[in-house]
Amino acid sequence: MQSDTDKLTIKHIKWLIWLYFWLLIFEGTFRKWILPQYSDVILVIRDPVVLAIYCLALKAKVFPRNGYILWLGIIAILSWIVSLVVLEPYLSLKPLLLVTGYGFRSNFVHLPLIFVMGKTFEPEDVKKLGWWVLLCSIPMAVLLAVQFNASPDAFINRTAGLGEAQQITAGGGKIRPPGTFSFVSGVIFYAALSAAYLLYAALTRGLYRNWLLFSAGLALVVTIGVSGSRSTLLSVLVVISSLLAIILLRPQAVNQFGRNLLIVVAVLLIVTRLPVFKEGVQILSDRFTVTAEAEETSIAGGLLARTFSGFTEGFLLLPHAPIGGYGLGIGTNGGAKFLTGRAMFLLAEGEWGRVILESGPVLGLAYLLWRTLLTARLGFLSFKKLRQGEIFPIMLFAAGFVSLLNGQFGQPTNLGFAVFVCGLCLASMNKEPAEPDAELLESAPTPLRQRARRSRYAERLHHSSAAPRNSDDSFDR
Repeated sequence: MQSDTDKLTIKHIKWLIWLYFWLLIFEGTFRKWILPQYSDVILVIRDPVVLAIYCLALKAKVFPRNGYILWLGIIAILSWIVSLVVLEPYLSLKPLLLVTGYGFRSNFVHLPLIFVMGKTFEPEDVKKLGWWVLLCSIPMAVLLAVQFNASPDAFINRTAGLGEAQQITAGGGKIRPPGTFSFVSGVIFYAALSAAYLLYAALTRGLYRNWLLFSAGLALVVTIGVSGSRSTLLSVLVVISSLLAIILLRPQAVNQFGRNLLIVVAVLLIVTRLPVFKEGVQILSDRFTVTAEAEETSIAGGLLARTFSGFTEGFLLLPHAPIGGYGLGIGTNGGAKFLTGRAMFLLAEGEWGRVILESGPVLGLAYLLWRTLLTARLGFLSFKKLRQGEIFPIMLFAAGFVSLLNGQFGQPTNLGFAVFVCGLCLASMNKEPAEPDAELLESAPTPLRQRARRSRYAERLHHSSAAPRNSDDSFDR
């Protein structure tokens, strides 16, 4: 049983999780336009929030105590100690602590939030957050279209900091618009999350109003069209592919989709007539074609090679990695800026390659194995819930598993979305609160009816508050 104090603490944890979400969406706005001179500080603005969440979680006894956290802690401590030993001969104390500290927070600090969200967020919280995700996708798409049409050196397209550099180009004199984020990577993950909520709402009657689904669907198509990013399209296609699992295991759920087919057709008819969408699709199509020609392969083959190269790079670099690695943080853009004054990739651009070179073949592989096992566990639980009739976890898993498995954690936005979407996936597996049946209460004995109608004050007096509704597939088992 939970005390009222613990309930209040959990409520505060939820507020901080919402704050984490809003900072994830809008931190780029502050870094680019409002407070660019403090860009480096704002880069880690969510770190104090996540630490406060952990403090409250310990107080409310909902901080995870499972094998995943234990092994993550062991790998984290060993990696930091080894990095200090490796880098100490080359760096003075301040840069040593800054670089390894940034690498430590990138690899380890935010990951327990996945489990805290799974213990404190309820399905109703997950759905409420989805309403805001879909609503915000509408002005986000408008901003992306404006950025796409603007010149690369326009104020609206400036990069984080004092804006010396430009955003990544897409071809045809256009940039890949980042929206409110610092770079286009945020758009990729936001589009995948929006697609998951849209798909779930299309298969669930009455979840959100039709005007919101229509507008958000329109916004998602525009986002893909003007993104200039192949990864944005692929991330949405991965979410849509979760329909295959639903068709195989819960085909009756797809029958609900027919009522929204008209909305899909209307959205496509409207979007395909927008000039900005036509231009964006042409640029995106050219990028697919040019890349395939340069690699002398088909478009599908190029996409497969791009997908698997992120994993194979790490194994190819194993023979070149020192046993203790080059040190935590060396391969991140933040660590490089501490050392050279410029954000760059000093070791490898791919995540698995970075981890192997930073931590060495032993600790690096242990950390990558941890992420792989957690991804597999979330996937297993999502499929298990699908067999039980719950379709939402598999959609959120499709939106987040790639970022957890292979996302560049040295980039704070990538790390934030990996943690947050996987936390939502775990929270969506929690049980819905049971509603008392009205007819059963009317026919029940008097004491039962009285208990069902107790005031909140009476409930507290009788200690009848229930524990948080965690998934019956808890990670703590």
